[in-house]
Amino acid sequence: MTKAETVLWGALRDHGLAGHKFRRQTPIGPYFADFACLARKLIVEADGRSHEGEEAALRDATRDVWFARAGHRVLRFSDDVIIGGLPIVVERIRAALAE
Repeated sequence: MTKAETVLWGALRDHGLAGHKFRRQTPIGPYFADFACLARKLIVEADGRSHEGEEAALRDATRDVWFARAGHRVLRFSDDVIIGGLPIVVERIRAALAE
């Protein structure tokens, strides 16, 4: 795991976010979700440098469309935002879980 993934996993693991169970590196269809709450069909992606650029943006958009068609919601956060603003990230995830 990257540093950002490790930081985020610390907030999500062991039902740490409002009692919801998250799994990491979870296969869903042809993809792996960084973190997924299967019960709420919520996927959380930590985007590092490999997600920068047009080609990567197209790959991410294709994945997001596939996940949406399968009934999942996707939240994407850059590694910098996760590391520098974890409380904000956690609050956005909590709000999405409550929807």
